[in-house]
Amino acid sequence: MTIDATFWVMISFFAFIGLLIYFKIPQKIKAVLDENINNIKKQIDDADRLKEDAKNILTEYEKKISNSKDEVKQMIGTASENAEKNVIKTNQDFYNLMEARKKNAEERIKQLKNQALKDIKNASVKIAIEAVEKLMKNSLDKSKLDKIYSSSIEETKLALKKKSS
Repeated sequence: MTIDATFWVMISFFAFIGLLIYFKIPQKIKAVLDENINNIKKQIDDADRLKEDAKNILTEYEKKISNSKDEVKQMIGTASENAEKNVIKTNQDFYNLMEARKKNAEERIKQLKNQALKDIKNASVKIAIEAVEKLMKNSLDKSKLDKIYSSSIEETKLALKKKSS
């Protein structure tokens, strides 16, 4: 048998395989691959856990958003009710103010009317007295005139006192 290069390649190959087995290289490779597989599984588990956490957080925030929308609707409703109440109250206050002003104006008009009537009565009495004085001066003598004048002044004073009370 002739030993050629193929034989030596085969011997080298088996020696190489023997050395690999002797130094437990396949087991080390298997251990490294198992470790890599375990790391990848751990990363996948972590990713799944993070995914679940993200879903929970998303659900929680969606609930918060929904609650916030409900709160906003409730706030808007409350604000609308308060605005309506304020408008009604303001209208009522305005109405009351106008009624009070109207009553004050009516009272003032009544006072001015009464004052005008008193002024007219006083002026009428004054004019009547002056007219009577002129008539009496022209038609009566001095002694009768003084008596009538004195009595009419007294009567007028009494009448004015009765009317002013």
